[in-house]
Amino acid sequence: MQSPPEAGRFARRSAFGFVALVLGAVVLAVSVQLAAAPVLAVDRAVAGGLNVVVAPRPWLVTTLEVLTAPGAAITAWVVLTTLAVALPVRREYRLALFVAVTGLGAATLSPLTKQLVGRLRPIVEMPVAMADGPSFPSGHTFAVTVWVGVVLLVLLPVVPSRARRAVIAVGVLLVVVVGLTRLALGVHFVSDVLAGWLLGSLWLVTTATAFRAWRRHEGLPVGPVSDGLAPEEAPDLQPAPDPERLPPHPVTAVAQLLVTAVLLLGALVGSGLLLMQAGAGSVVARADIGAVTWLVEHRSAALDAISGPLGELGNTGVIIAGGAVAAVLALALTRRVGPVLVIVAALVGEVLIFMISAAIVDRPRPHVPHLDAELPPTSSFPSGHTAAAICLYVTVAVLVLRATRARWRWAVLGVAVTVVAAVALSRLYRGAHHPTDVLASVAFAVPWLLVTVRLLGPQPTERKDGHRGLANPRAGPAARQATNVGGLG
Repeated sequence: MQSPPEAGRFARRSAFGFVALVLGAVVLAVSVQLAAAPVLAVDRAVAGGLNVVVAPRPWLVTTLEVLTAPGAAITAWVVLTTLAVALPVRREYRLALFVAVTGLGAATLSPLTKQLVGRLRPIVEMPVAMADGPSFPSGHTFAVTVWVGVVLLVLLPVVPSRARRAVIAVGVLLVVVVGLTRLALGVHFVSDVLAGWLLGSLWLVTTATAFRAWRRHEGLPVGPVSDGLAPEEAPDLQPAPDPERLPPHPVTAVAQLLVTAVLLLGALVGSGLLLMQAGAGSVVARADIGAVTWLVEHRSAALDAISGPLGELGNTGVIIAGGAVAAVLALALTRRVGPVLVIVAALVGEVLIFMISAAIVDRPRPHVPHLDAELPPTSSFPSGHTAAAICLYVTVAVLVLRATRARWRWAVLGVAVTVVAAVALSRLYRGAHHPTDVLASVAFAVPWLLVTVRLLGPQPTERKDGHRGLANPRAGPAARQATNVGGLG
């Protein structure tokens, strides 16, 4: 672990660089204003020309909105926070401090510069997107430049040397694409995007230079940046060389997953079509609408406010972000690919089964007042929020149950079940689903996650004390018989 004085020097160097960058950004903005005529001419011409091309094409707008998502502040927060938490798990305290300082500085530098400059956003003839706050510099462009750069600098050591140029090229391409989307969507000028790239790159250079100075002072080697900040840490950053980390028969496991998915899809579609065929006068339909109506009649301001955030725990964006965080932390804790495969397969399979069944059954939403201004375009059957919550939160809990014998594992399962129940009740309370929609989600999501864990999950090993647990890949052969996985036990 690093010595506190050297860590403090790294932080001070980064802080001095931060102040210099803020002053430099203001000087750059003043320079842009002094050269207002030619700069604004290019800025407005590009903004207007792209707006004419993009606005009449809704499919292009949708594509651009997807491509611009990696630059969102929440994306940067999720990536950098997950990395900052995962690195100490692997005892990489220096790198964790580098990520934390760079991330926190970035979170302050961009909005501070925006407020100091206070530039208005472009005004185009046919707006296709909205963005809050001042325009200079582009926050999306700045954020993606920083987090992609941090990920590359930290994780390049685990990339084979022959593939590093390709990986760097992909990272640079992502940064460029996000900047271009901000222009095409008409929310930034060319000079805003250029400033975002420049400011983000300079902040990365500042913290990386301070980090490399720290290494030199401690006598550690400082090689090419293309090798990453700490090349010698590659063995602790990459998955353990364990032949059991993948299913023993991958093709068979995939085939079994496909068969399971088809069977669950058939049962789900069949039950949904039976509900639709029974009609509004059936006992089940009357019970469905009666339960939702009762909830509507007992709404209150407090429950309205609470149910919204609870329901969002099953939102697609939250589930994707949560799944990514869970996968990274699982890999950091266990150094095994198995848990990552389980999380990814559980979520991808759930989405496919849900989307296909919803499209075929096409059940209308309950005919009651809805609290959500806009409901997802999918049908009511089954509840996608409930199924997604099960396949993320309960899957993580099941992996914890298999990984440790500690008593706190039951608390993890209890929290997961509570979250799923809260999501389901919220969707009913807000009028988005019938009770049978929620029950159908439970009926297909629980078997799907259990089969996924069984086929793809790491297999517990028998310990000499008779307990079952996963061997610690950091420990030696003797220690593996006496410990649980990656410090979970």
